[in-house]
Order: sequence, then structure tokens, then C-alpha cells
Amino acid sequence: MKSKTFVTKPSDIERRWWVVDATGQTLGRLASKIAPYLTGKNKPYYTPNMDTGDFVIVVNADKIRVTGKKMSEKRYYRHSGYPGGLRSQTLEELLKKHPTRAVEYAVRGMLPSTALGRRMLKKLKVYAGSEHPHAAQKPEPLEL
Repeated sequence: MKSKTFVTKPSDIERRWWVVDATGQTLGRLASKIAPYLTGKNKPYYTPNMDTGDFVIVVNADKIRVTGKKMSEKRYYRHSGYPGGLRSQTLEELLKKHPTRAVEYAVRGMLPSTALGRRMLKKLKVYAGSEHPHAAQKPEPLEL
């Protein structure tokens, strides 16, 4: 008797919603726990060329912690495309202006840099406070 190779089809994919409380969590460790849920690596039918992942809601993103001197020394860069257009800001400045972006950038760095990775990133929802508008999806708490 031959065994058949299982191939995941779009109809096999079952998406769930998870909610993560970032209060007191270390930024990088939190991101490394969230990334497998977005890619679908926590599921038995994971397929590298398909988006089999779940939706993840991160609340209290403004209450994350970092170790060492990262608040003052870690820098985020962006470039306008024009000569002299390089801009940078520290993690502390980023958290003051846009408290959700630090988590988004950390998770984005742990996903593939492809069109599939960009599709996975759209399933990440980050909020600074404890409220989120996704109660209708009945998200389950994810203990990390």
C-alpha cells in the first residue's frame, strides 16, 4: 500500500483569531512568538508557499519593554529617495509618536521579505491600548 502525500488546499485552511497582551513583554521575544502564528507554522498542515496563518491582535503595545540601552540607542531609518533624505529616530521617539510601529517593525523583520510575507503581515493588528474593534471575531487569548 502506498502512502499519499498530503497537499494543503485553500479549502483546508482554517483561520483563527488570537489576542496577545504585550504588557511587560520583551519586544523581540514577543515578535518571535507571534511570527509563527502569522505564517501558520503552528499548524500541522503548514505549507511554505501558502498563507496558512492565523490573525493576531496585539493589545497594550505601548507597554512593551526592551533590555539594555535600546530605548536610546536603537534607531529606525527611512529614506525619502532624494539625496540627503535619510531620516532616523530612536526607539524612544518612535514609541512616543507611534506606539504600535515598534511591534509591527519587529514582527515584519521575522516574516519573509516576499509578497507572501506582506500578505501575512496584513493579518497582524496592533493597538496601543487595551481596546480593539475585533470582538465580533471572538479572539482567543494567546499565552506566550
